[in-house]
Amino acid sequence: MTLPAYDQTELELPAMGSWPASRHRFDADQKSALRAAEAAGRPLLVRGDPGTGKSQLAHAAAVSARRLLLTVVVDSHSEASDLLWHFDAVARLADAHLAAVPGSKVGEDLHPARYVEPGPMWWAFDWKGAADHLQGARVGAMAPELPDKEWTAERGSVLLIDEIDKAETDLPNGLLEALGNRSFSVPPLRRVVTCPENVPQPLVIITSNEERELPAAFLRRCVVLTLKLPKSDAELTRYLVERGKLHFPELHRSYPKALTTAAEQLIDDRARAAEQGVYSPGLAEYLDLLRVLDRIDGDPADLLNELRAYFFDKQPPA
Repeated sequence: MTLPAYDQTELELPAMGSWPASRHRFDADQKSALRAAEAAGRPLLVRGDPGTGKSQLAHAAAVSARRLLLTVVVDSHSEASDLLWHFDAVARLADAHLAAVPGSKVGEDLHPARYVEPGPMWWAFDWKGAADHLQGARVGAMAPELPDKEWTAERGSVLLIDEIDKAETDLPNGLLEALGNRSFSVPPLRRVVTCPENVPQPLVIITSNEERELPAAFLRRCVVLTLKLPKSDAELTRYLVERGKLHFPELHRSYPKALTTAAEQLIDDRARAAEQGVYSPGLAEYLDLLRVLDRIDGDPADLLNELRAYFFDKQPPA
């Protein structure tokens, strides 16, 4: 089965699910990491500071390979089983109570299999199997939204597991079997979910802001890509301006100096944040700043002065 080439440099990203339309620029490291993860059949762990485009890389990979994008955002309450499958005990209990009502047929079949809901990894591995199971289930879940009407399971999928470092270590440890073997068991169904032979293995992209160290056994199963902003002010300015041109070409054409001035402002903001020991703004905040300049009428230089005065002269220190 032919692997995606990821040979584009700049890519238009249409709206997909909860993801808004955007643009992405692949660099050499990103292309190499995507190809290596595909060839090795391993998940791609993308590490780095917030706002460096880690999550968007999954959106770009899905668009580039014409695949379905599935997303799950991890938090401190997430468990590994939530990504694989979920048993709706509440619905089964409710049906059990209804079964006691004379004449009710809702609770006649209380078999546990009817209350199993496919998780995002099940959909990524075996779309048809998940859809077939859902048709006979009592759970109220729906199939994920498709990127277009022409998509079929044979085109494959990209699964984004976002911010895995926010979870307890039990979650990455609980995914070792699924990520290592590309399959997992569903005990209530007495079956193993795996990828059909005619379907490409899903590309699993996992992001981490490195707020918590991940288990060594988990890291060994991943291809690792680290995204970092350039260290020197000159390199960071060039990096930001190039991204600004990509996302806001009209602003660059109308006010060529605006992107550089905004980049310099962000670098000053990062220095202030470092002094105060608070969150340091990055690429995401730079693009937000350009979005303000692009959408509000007026000279960007004047708007930047107003924003600077508001955020640093009037706001209390963090």
